[in-house]
Amino acid sequence: MSRSTLPTRERPGRRPVAAAVALAAGLTVLVAGPTVAAAGPAGSPGTQPVVTRAALDPALVAGRGADVDFVEQEAENARTNGEIIGPDRSAYTLPAEASGRRAVRLTPGEYVEFVLPRAANGITVRYSIPDAPTGGGITAPLKVAVNGTHVRTMTLTSQYSWLYNQYPFTNDPQADLLHPDWWITECQCVPSATTPYPSITKPFRPTHFYDEQRLLLGRTYRAGDRVRLTAPTGTAAAWTVIDLLDSELVAPPRVRLLAANVLAFGADPTGRRDSADAIDKAIAFARRAHLTVYVPPGTYQVNRHIIVDDVTIEGAGNWWTIFKGREVALPTPAPDGSVHTGVGFYGRDAADGGSRNVHLSGFAIEGDVRERIDKDQVNAIGGAMSDSTIDGLHLRHTKVGLWFDGPMRNVRVTNTIVVDQIADALNFHTGVTDSLVAHTFVRNTGDDGLAMWSEKTANARNTFDHNTVQSPTLANGIAIYGGTDTTVSHNLVADPVREGSGLHAGARFGAEPFAGYLRFTGNTTARAGTYDLNWNIGLGAIWMFALDRSIDAAIEVTGDAYLDSTYNAIMLVSDWPVKDLYSITNVRFRDVRVDGTGTSVVSARTAGSASFANVDARNVGAVGVNNCGSFHFTPAGSEFALTDLGGNDGGWLAPWLLPNTITCDDRPPVSPPPPPAQW
Repeated sequence: MSRSTLPTRERPGRRPVAAAVALAAGLTVLVAGPTVAAAGPAGSPGTQPVVTRAALDPALVAGRGADVDFVEQEAENARTNGEIIGPDRSAYTLPAEASGRRAVRLTPGEYVEFVLPRAANGITVRYSIPDAPTGGGITAPLKVAVNGTHVRTMTLTSQYSWLYNQYPFTNDPQADLLHPDWWITECQCVPSATTPYPSITKPFRPTHFYDEQRLLLGRTYRAGDRVRLTAPTGTAAAWTVIDLLDSELVAPPRVRLLAANVLAFGADPTGRRDSADAIDKAIAFARRAHLTVYVPPGTYQVNRHIIVDDVTIEGAGNWWTIFKGREVALPTPAPDGSVHTGVGFYGRDAADGGSRNVHLSGFAIEGDVRERIDKDQVNAIGGAMSDSTIDGLHLRHTKVGLWFDGPMRNVRVTNTIVVDQIADALNFHTGVTDSLVAHTFVRNTGDDGLAMWSEKTANARNTFDHNTVQSPTLANGIAIYGGTDTTVSHNLVADPVREGSGLHAGARFGAEPFAGYLRFTGNTTARAGTYDLNWNIGLGAIWMFALDRSIDAAIEVTGDAYLDSTYNAIMLVSDWPVKDLYSITNVRFRDVRVDGTGTSVVSARTAGSASFANVDARNVGAVGVNNCGSFHFTPAGSEFALTDLGGNDGGWLAPWLLPNTITCDDRPPVSPPPPPAQW
């Protein structure tokens, strides 16, 4: 049974059929997406601390997204003698992958300086430095000073950044096309079927530029103190891009006296010796004695999976207790196809009954994954864990932060941070039911941020609530692939980069059908709606895609806000080869606000229907409804019908558009909207 993102999870247009989509429709093919201005807080940079959430004024997203212990400050709002780069939303650029689509570029000797908005003793720096000429990354110093006094020197690395080429990517910047038989926009062709063979610029499609590091400052500094980050002279990095600084007041380490302390079983908190066997012994003892396993402050080397079942493992806090491991090549492939293992806590396989009553909290997991191998089990958390909780973890540099393979039920993931992943942050895969992800913060994934994938067995009654997802470099912030009675509520999603968008419902990847209800409630997206490089169209901030089957469950979108959407706010689409087979019906939008679109409020590229009530829009860049239907352009109008239930302010849903007026502009020009503001 597969337990990871499979090669069959192709993105739209990865197959040669994408060429047929464009050619059969007789449509103009564009090579690159537009540059669109991003919103940023007003004020004089660097004079006062500017606190943002997803690069927005926090008042615009109140009550949405994860409650976190840190505060975000964008580098472009700080004092600097470097260069502000961006805004830009074109894929394969440093600004496009930055939070808010802007950042600060430092050359050696230059700095960016932040004013602390509140007391802090720990910082997180999100940054990018160049790759090595032949790939594999470099390291470079970054000096940290507070109030003019040197405090620490961070060692930055690009060893976990810089992927190239076509899915599933390579670390080699000089690699030839991985799939010369796939359609690519650069030549508007399938290279292997093209004579003469096209010239492809190398490195081809660089991506996944950013990484982040945390640093304890050694003491608590006050609000108003100045934290300066300097790229020193003599650094190996020709440039250092600083995206943002998160600062927080880290609590002291938690101590649990009555517990199975892993030190008593031989675990090494210095990280010099492998502690996996010692942790196994502590788990076995704790189960017999009905105790919690306690892991004191330290860095523990673990280079394989720790199997957990009916056990509680508690660290001193995710800044203090760290499990860190290498990626290890297996002598022979595992039965599931894995060719590597690495640090991770795994429930038993669902086929073997899975695990139950697992409770993990208060620690970090740092992997060593630098390439995407879909079958590899190199996730931080994996397997099946029913009736279990995961709380307060920090997960970094694994393939997927949490990949659950069901059937399983009742897992709760809360207050967890997942960053710098090669693929998803979290995926409920195959028969996961009655489960919750809440107040979890995600940044810089290489695939969907949070996903539910009903492959072969339907997921049911799951909820994603009050989570923040920022800057997925590929695919979507939150994606639902089939399933029954699903809720996506009060989340904040910002800055998707390519081949996906903010919120997504997809009948694709072999998922079981949507059934019961799918509710998107009270979510906010910002700067969402990417330019799909293979389809050559702009996606909606929320988009629904009928590829494998029709979507006819009760989809309710209530109370969402779509801010500064690069293209459309709402998109409903089917793939060209199946446009006469599948439709999207029974979608209801109510109490939605759209503040800024580069093109339309609604883009319909499928047969079907939707209703709208109290959907207010302003700063709309094109006709309110871009209605192509299924591209037959019949005398009776489009195959997609809209119902006006009243209260749709802003003039976007004019009477002449109803019920199914054809207004199809396949690739409309983009009018960048002004920054979002209070309604």
